[in-house]
Amino acid sequence: MTGSVQPWVPSAPARGWQRWLPGLATLRTYPLRWLPSDLMAGLVLTAMLVPVGIAYAQASGLPGIHGLYATIVPLLVYALFGPSRILVLGPDSSLAALILAVVLPLSGGDPLRAVTLAGMMAVVAGAVCIAAGVLRLGFVTELLSKPIRYGYMNGIALTVLISQLPKLFGIGIESQGPGRDLWHLATAVASGQSHGPSLAIGAGCLALILGLKRFPRVPGLLIAVVLATLAVSLFDLAEGGVKVLGDLPQGLPRFVLPWLSDVDLVAVVAGGCAVALVAFADTSVLSRTYAARTRSAVDPNQEMVGLGAANLAAGLFQGFPISSSSSRTPVAEAAGARTQVTGVVGALAVALLLLVAPQLLHSLPTSALAAVVIASAIGLFEFADLRRIHRIQPWEFWLSMACFAGVAVFGAIPGIGLAVVLAVIEFLWDGWRPHFAVLGRVDGIRGFHDIKRYPQARHVPGLLLFRWDAPLFFANADLFQRSVLQAVAGEPGPVQRVVVAAEPVTSIDVTSADMLSELAHTLREAGVELHFAEMKDPVKDKLIRFELIQQLGAGNFHPTVGAAVDAHLVDHGVNWTP
Repeated sequence: MTGSVQPWVPSAPARGWQRWLPGLATLRTYPLRWLPSDLMAGLVLTAMLVPVGIAYAQASGLPGIHGLYATIVPLLVYALFGPSRILVLGPDSSLAALILAVVLPLSGGDPLRAVTLAGMMAVVAGAVCIAAGVLRLGFVTELLSKPIRYGYMNGIALTVLISQLPKLFGIGIESQGPGRDLWHLATAVASGQSHGPSLAIGAGCLALILGLKRFPRVPGLLIAVVLATLAVSLFDLAEGGVKVLGDLPQGLPRFVLPWLSDVDLVAVVAGGCAVALVAFADTSVLSRTYAARTRSAVDPNQEMVGLGAANLAAGLFQGFPISSSSSRTPVAEAAGARTQVTGVVGALAVALLLLVAPQLLHSLPTSALAAVVIASAIGLFEFADLRRIHRIQPWEFWLSMACFAGVAVFGAIPGIGLAVVLAVIEFLWDGWRPHFAVLGRVDGIRGFHDIKRYPQARHVPGLLLFRWDAPLFFANADLFQRSVLQAVAGEPGPVQRVVVAAEPVTSIDVTSADMLSELAHTLREAGVELHFAEMKDPVKDKLIRFELIQQLGAGNFHPTVGAAVDAHLVDHGVNWTP
């Protein structure tokens, strides 16, 4: 289906307020011939939205009805604010562990408090995403490397999977963390406490969902849920102890300002920020993927605004934090979705269900809902690419394992914090201890090259060519100074001039600028001049502001390494053939 979709662009760029409402820009030039496809895709999508929304609500420690509330409202809001044409938003398994980590200890078992807490988290996540989008900070999630993303997502997947196993086995245990929960579950199963019919339904649903995944056009999840519901109804399994969803309240979500004054606001805000980070990391990747497949452009900052608006609305209308869905979006695409009209149709269909026939879901077994969540959690695991990373870069593999262990041992939110800290350390480490080289001339190869790789390279008499392959900033300033002085001391003959090949230096801060001033003074006292070659203009602009170019002299900056070498040969009367 996707391969046949032709690129579609609004007739004129959206301006003013329409820039912030891409959905209206879509409607301005919406081809009516697309309406049947969007209607049909919306109805197909509805069949998946209902059981998934309920399942993820329960996995988040909330009543199932709020999963439908968190489906209806975000889909409608994202249709206005979201830039992606077919992205489907709603409750997601990757957020369930984060929500549960805040809701479970702070709600005290009260479902109303749990809903309010989840709503507060959604409002925080929405506000963070909107602020980041308006400030054009859509790049922030790119700071998390792929191994680190794999690590925390694998940890979240394991946490979600373990949290649903007791429901699958029909066992009630009080959650105390993934490790203890798994131990208590194993003890309960070993002592024969599992409920046979519940386990049979849950395991059967799980096997059916996973087995039918190889057939993308077959709605395996819907088939499994419908069969489980029919089995409970026909054989009166609820009378035999199989737990079911029960009656859902009739009607649509109401506007409610989520607020509790007697809770740990730090935990709520931290959870909301963690949700914002994970949700946008997932959404940005999925959005870019489908933008490439539909040959359309997506603004990551507007994507953040759209995600934030959807979360904010979910929190204000009895919902909980939401994200993009990597399972429902392909369903919409395969069903022929062209625009967000598909999501609007799906939202209206779910709303109609709540208004007209909420009792249809009465006999839906909770073990089947657990199977839905477990199947989704299994899909979150990433192993194949981690094997490749272990082969080509072992230390990044172990970094991923550290993130995984952090989430699995300490919980979802501390684990996300650990992932962010490790990402910052990884980023700083690359800049803190970067590669540098002394350069020489290699016969038969143009330019100047690292003498460690080319031991036969010829040194320019009296000249040290030094290349620094990183920005200069406070963390590596001392290393730069020591490295230059050590390189001068290691030259085979006396050094008259040091030329820093500064093309890789993309930035400089006050600390490193002061270091350069000190280095120039140290070298000058030893009779050595400090020059630069190929420095980028934005970096030069900073040196002008730092009053360093005035101090060193504009003549000490050369456009190329070759020009710097020629100037040295002339200035010092060196007879050397390049």
